[in-house]
Amino acid sequence: MAQQQQKRQATEPEQDDRDTLSKGEIFEVLRNQRRRYVLQYLKQDSRPVELGDLAQQVAAWEYETTLEAVTPEQRKRVYTTLQQTHLPKMDQSGILVFDSDNGVIRATDRTKDLSIYLEIVPGHEFAWRELYLSLGAISCALVAALWLEIYPLTMLSNLGWTGVIAVTVTGTAIAHMYHERNMRLGYGDQPPELSYGRDD
Repeated sequence: MAQQQQKRQATEPEQDDRDTLSKGEIFEVLRNQRRRYVLQYLKQDSRPVELGDLAQQVAAWEYETTLEAVTPEQRKRVYTTLQQTHLPKMDQSGILVFDSDNGVIRATDRTKDLSIYLEIVPGHEFAWRELYLSLGAISCALVAALWLEIYPLTMLSNLGWTGVIAVTVTGTAIAHMYHERNMRLGYGDQPPELSYGRDD
């Protein structure tokens, strides 16, 4: 155990000196929902947390229930996979520090700085890129129609239509900013998936 701790202390400075994670590395680590839930928990409260408490909260989110209603089987299932798979992988990337001997997880500077935006689009909702593409296509069609002086579009002046387009794009951008803020891990009391629903 002492040798393991010495080895860990020797390698930690190298991790601290590494450049920030690439987008590919971030995706590889956080494409799993349970690992995203771990990050959500740590970004809400950066204090060291015991594995049992973390597993309890992750299980509550995963099964969409309260902490008190989590069954021992559900908690054990989450506890085991966190301990054996997810936390070691996140520790290796420097996103957190997992003391497997004591079962304690600590946030790092990388935990706090990491900002993950999840574009979760339910089946009844447009992706933002598709919405902007649609707005662009409509604007181009409107410009062409005005150039051809097609009635009844000519009832509003070119300046008036310019104002309509400007207000529409600006309003959409504001809505997008608000949506993006709420879709970031660590924002709010629960993960974005639970706030906006899953794309089943």
